Amino acid sequence: MKMPLIRPLMTRRGFSSSSEKIVASVLFERLPVVIPKIDPIVYAFQEFSFRWRQQYQRRYPDEFLDRSDARGKGDYQIDYVPAPRITEADKNNDLRSLQRALDKRLYLLLYGNAYGAPSGKPEWHFPEKVYESEETMRKCAESALKSVLGDLSNTYFVGNAPMAHMVVQPKEEQSGSTPFKKFFFKSQVIAKNKFDIGQCEKHVWVTKDELMEYFPEQAEFFNKMIIS
Repeated sequence: MKMPLIRPLMTRRGFSSSSEKIVASVLFERLPVVIPKIDPIVYAFQEFSFRWRQQYQRRYPDEFLDRSDARGKGDYQIDYVPAPRITEADKNNDLRSLQRALDKRLYLLLYGNAYGAPSGKPEWHFPEKVYESEETMRKCAESALKSVLGDLSNTYFVGNAPMAHMVVQPKEEQSGSTPFKKFFFKSQVIAKNKFDIGQCEKHVWVTKDELMEYFPEQAEFFNKMIIS
């Protein structure tokens, strides 16, 4: 008696059907390498707070301070020289390099054939793959990124669920095409400063602000999706 009710639920469990395509897209992110510069307003407040605390701090005897300053002093000395915040990639505006914009997050974009694009016209897109028979959408997203990088040993996928999704409508010149859903998954670079990017004509690593210039029509959507 219950079998006819169970079968429809099982068929709906699948992610894709013959009439609707689903795409897994990966937002591959490199986290900041250096601490971002402090906003002038924040710096001014910190300076004010420090001077305010100095007025009411407890005064210790001079002999106590002299004794504490002498602790740990020996014959050795470490000369610390901080690494430059502006790299050669910044100076040359090399968007293919991960060694740029060290105080910001970078995102990988590919230029080539993308699902839903007009036939024969390459365009900028994230690493992506049409869902076929993978166990989960997360597995589909992993396959998409692996096809670009070769392996996932220096990547970390943040969670199993997508961070956002959008319905992509066909363009005017794509007569007969149907809308499809695109699910975005976040993955991060782990202990790596260079990748051999494949499956595309070219690639770039861009900041959030730069990314908006590549997708002017979806800028509002990506601005809400990407938090930096």
